[in-house]
Amino acid sequence: MDAVLNATAGLIPSSDSDDTKDTSNSVVTFLASLIINIAVALVIFVIFCILRPRLRRVYAPRTYAVTKDKRPEPVSRGLFSWIPAVLRVPDTDIIQQSGLDTYMFLRSIRTMFIMFAVISIASAASILPVNVKGTMKLTGLNSLSMGNVDPRSNWLWVHIGFFAAIVWWSLWNIVGELRIYTHLRMWWLTHPNTVSKAGASTVLVSNVPKSLANDESRLRDLFSTFPGGIRQVFVNRMCKKLTKNVHTRDKLVKRLEKELTKYAIKCKKLWSKSQDTNSPYRPPARPTTRNSWNIFAKVDLFEHLAAEIAKCNRFIAKSANNMDSMERQSSALVMFNQQVGAHMAAQTVLDYRPFSMGQVTAGVNPDDIIWSNLEISPWSRRIRGYVTFAITVGLTLLWTIIAAALSSLVQVKSLANFEAFKWLRGNSVVLGIFSGVVPSLVLALLMSVLPYILRLLLYIEGTTTRSQIKLRMLHRLFFFQTWNVYLVTIFSSSIFQIAVKSVSEPGKIVELIQTQVPQSATNILTYVLLLAFIGAAKEIVQGVPLALRYLVPKLFAKTPRMMLKAEQPQDFKWEAAIPTHSLIFLMGFSYSFIAPIVNWFVMVYFGLFYLIYRYQFLYVYNDSTWATGGLSFPKSIKQILVGIYISEVYLLLMMVAKLHAGVNAIMRIVVAAGLIAVTVGAHLYINEVYMPAINHLPVKRAADVERTPALAREFPDVLDRSGDIEKMLPESQRCAYATFSSLVPAFVIKLMLRITGSAKPNTVDNGWDNAEDAMPGFAHDDQLFGQRQTRLSMADWQPLATSSNAYLARQFASPELRARAVSNLWVPLGDVLFEDLRREIEYHGQGTIMFITQGTDITKAFKVHADTDFELDRAESSNRAELYKRMHNNET
Repeated sequence: MDAVLNATAGLIPSSDSDDTKDTSNSVVTFLASLIINIAVALVIFVIFCILRPRLRRVYAPRTYAVTKDKRPEPVSRGLFSWIPAVLRVPDTDIIQQSGLDTYMFLRSIRTMFIMFAVISIASAASILPVNVKGTMKLTGLNSLSMGNVDPRSNWLWVHIGFFAAIVWWSLWNIVGELRIYTHLRMWWLTHPNTVSKAGASTVLVSNVPKSLANDESRLRDLFSTFPGGIRQVFVNRMCKKLTKNVHTRDKLVKRLEKELTKYAIKCKKLWSKSQDTNSPYRPPARPTTRNSWNIFAKVDLFEHLAAEIAKCNRFIAKSANNMDSMERQSSALVMFNQQVGAHMAAQTVLDYRPFSMGQVTAGVNPDDIIWSNLEISPWSRRIRGYVTFAITVGLTLLWTIIAAALSSLVQVKSLANFEAFKWLRGNSVVLGIFSGVVPSLVLALLMSVLPYILRLLLYIEGTTTRSQIKLRMLHRLFFFQTWNVYLVTIFSSSIFQIAVKSVSEPGKIVELIQTQVPQSATNILTYVLLLAFIGAAKEIVQGVPLALRYLVPKLFAKTPRMMLKAEQPQDFKWEAAIPTHSLIFLMGFSYSFIAPIVNWFVMVYFGLFYLIYRYQFLYVYNDSTWATGGLSFPKSIKQILVGIYISEVYLLLMMVAKLHAGVNAIMRIVVAAGLIAVTVGAHLYINEVYMPAINHLPVKRAADVERTPALAREFPDVLDRSGDIEKMLPESQRCAYATFSSLVPAFVIKLMLRITGSAKPNTVDNGWDNAEDAMPGFAHDDQLFGQRQTRLSMADWQPLATSSNAYLARQFASPELRARAVSNLWVPLGDVLFEDLRREIEYHGQGTIMFITQGTDITKAFKVHADTDFELDRAESSNRAELYKRMHNNET
């Protein structure tokens, strides 16, 4: 056990033995880490600025690969022109182009940046001078920490007052941000662009009893008690044979597209050669394959694949006509006539029997559902939940040992013991580099693997939607990082030093707490430095996507369909990013009063990431697969509250450690305990006032919108009780006030307005009362639907009001039941040269195969080209409609 503890303590550098100079808290270590991180970040940043205007596929895919209403304004080719361009984008444009989830994420990063900017300035003006003038005679970076102040000094009240002020201000900001988010959330839920989608009024009900699943009329009667009644009930069905056929058909279609594309290129090359040499054109030999029932006989590959596709399509068509014979699952999708009915059903106890219909999810997108998990029994899901939680806890503890073992290999003290690294001994510069950079780098690389493991565990547990997996990962990953990165890896050096030294001298444990804890500040600094500079540079340069965006099309994207897919913007890793930023907040806030120098680098961290994220979400990241209406924001708030709690416990422990200082020490302990009580009160207030109104649509809001439909289009008055201030501001200043109103008390703003004389009568109509301009920058409903959306569910393509019951029944079925008995081949065969080939494949496809030749061609260099603006989904829908019309005419 001692070996494990020592290895864990060694993950981040701590005090070395007497014969090795202590570099952990030295200025050399800090400066080496700072210089290296800044230098590497600057190089990467310059590389990005040079490559950005040249590599639009990597650094600006949203300028062409999404619908026109979501495309940002193009940025000029100047090296740094993107910085003012992204900072000038209004908040309403960010919501329109990237969604409410993105806006609230950016707003949380901006809020933490402003908070630490104020904290940094306040700490430099208050507690930093007190630390520098301390009488404990500490050296290096320790001289800037709280440990340099005499425990008996009254100057400790400055630290207490400073921390109390920033706790109060942080809680003020949290409440203000939640108030703003609540208004935005209600506006998002009831806006026509949301309500018009079928999924907004639909709930997914799991663990439906067999008696109800087999009798839809009883299920209808049950849910008809909610306001507005129900429109449709879709009981999910299972057909493993159909699923297998659909997957087989899709693989065959991909293969046929690939082979036809290769063949088309060969034909074009021979055609071009024949034209140059004035020789007759002879088509190349067509590929062949082994016959499935006679391996010695070869058949034409195109004819074989077309016939196999036709066979699968006939089975799919037959299954679609016999859905009633399929086994019903214990889950159903219930579509209500009114959105409020769906949200009321999601909050109601539907059955008195254990686990029966106990899991109801509102606002369901069919493409977000994990259909394979719907059939898991409630008992199995509960047992899986316990098992995966135990695995997560065990993994957390095991990761501590693994991380310690790996990182101990790169410790200066360990490396210096090897013959090849003897030159490290006595070299203070190199020792500083290794101590300040390498352990943190190993830790960061190791942590990057974790999200994939946690995602797999939540999938095995039986989570029913992908959005729920991402939301649940936020807390699990934060817990993991708080334990392994913060409490064990970084803070452990102080804990173990206290434990080891107090064994021989138990009476000095109090003295050790007040001296050893501040010394972990250097470990915090090195980790924050790594993520602030190299982490931010890595985020903006997109190294892996940069390679993949050019290697994948060349090596793997051999068809127009694959090339178009490779052009789609990449997804943002929400579940990994949010806990990491919360962890940095925890690090900074917990050491804000202990080592104020940390505040400045945490401020730089959030400032850099805010700037970079604004660019990434406007020009790079895809947002269509994550549309929860900002539900990740309340979870981020809870993680921030955890950071405040841990910081207050630190303060209390530090004051208890200084208890021998007399009556003043007791009073300081009382104040520290009082801060915890205040935070608990604020936390309870938040849970009572804001959290219930976030997950579901309040009845009052639904009633207000029903009474005044134009209210749904009005942009929310996020100022709430301070609306009179907004009226005092000129038009040009309202956006700025809406942005920062939660950070500044209303009476301060009113005072500043009176002093500066900036207040003006509100004579300009904001236009939001007009239904046509109610949502600044947003596409109207008739523009939004029918356009190609990046990976948008087909259920959201058509407004609910104009959708037939048959259309909705198909779109809310499982993917295999949604599958059409028609296959579209998107290949560059539009030339008259391939007319006979197309006709032949359509013949062998027995009327279930159609070609799409628009939007793709073969270039003069004999490369396949795919038009990224081509609306493939619209073309496929048109082809299916035409084919069904032909089939209907033939039957007639």
